[in-house]
Amino acid sequence: MSETAAPKSSSAARAAAQPTEKSPGKIAQRFRELSDARELGLVAYVTAGDPSLEASVEIVLAAAAAGADVIELGVPFSDPLADGPTIQRASERALRGGATLAGVIDLVRRVRAQSNVPLVLFSYFNPILQMGLEKFADAAAAAGADGVLATDLTLEEADDYRSILHARGLDTIFLAAPTSTDARLAKIAEVSSGFLYLISRMGVTGTREALPEELPALAERVRRVTQLPTAVGFGISQPEHVTALAGIADAAVVGSALVAEIEKAATPKAAAETVASRIRILKQAAREALRSNNK
Repeated sequence: MSETAAPKSSSAARAAAQPTEKSPGKIAQRFRELSDARELGLVAYVTAGDPSLEASVEIVLAAAAAGADVIELGVPFSDPLADGPTIQRASERALRGGATLAGVIDLVRRVRAQSNVPLVLFSYFNPILQMGLEKFADAAAAAGADGVLATDLTLEEADDYRSILHARGLDTIFLAAPTSTDARLAKIAEVSSGFLYLISRMGVTGTREALPEELPALAERVRRVTQLPTAVGFGISQPEHVTALAGIADAAVVGSALVAEIEKAATPKAAAETVASRIRILKQAAREALRSNNK
């Protein structure tokens, strides 16, 4: 897959073609910069509050400094059905430590005071509903968040959610799956902004040995229905996975592999260091992949 030629300036064309109201801020700008540099993006996911909210500040700042282009802050939830065992355990640890949606929003504020990295709140919809849509959107925007991904919110139920978040300059990112029809993909793209999160395979989150053989065809189907940048996640953990996405997607999403590093680390400082080290390796693979394709 790494031999596939990258479409010239594809991400820039997609970003430029998006209406401004659907690309309000840092996320769209970062993807434009990546396209101009002909560089594959790296989206890093961490569970906020694991092992503590204080530690998460240092982990996120370390990830940003190491080269993460966008950081997703997972809001811990008591029933994370879409997550594999690694992220489930992280959510349990964070909840035991007292992490809440309000606490995660405060984490955004603390990170934003020290870094301009685009930040996405990655949450199940129930905590958002419990806080109240408008209260949540006001707080997230005021703290400096750039987008929200509500993993279990369907597009048919998202009208108020999108209207409220867009009015506050927050991107609404939705998931697209391998089982989605072309018509469904088009509808998902229509309600998404910032980027479209493409699930590489069905099932829960977690690392895998190889990417699905069907992924290039799936990514091509997405490209036919949207100008948005596409980030591929679920199973991305190794440099060769990132390399394989060059010419297929605009960014790789790495989550469980980073959360596993945090789980293994003896101290919060060690967690920040190991996450940063993994990100540097993956980001270097992203840069080299596109250079190879352009030769």
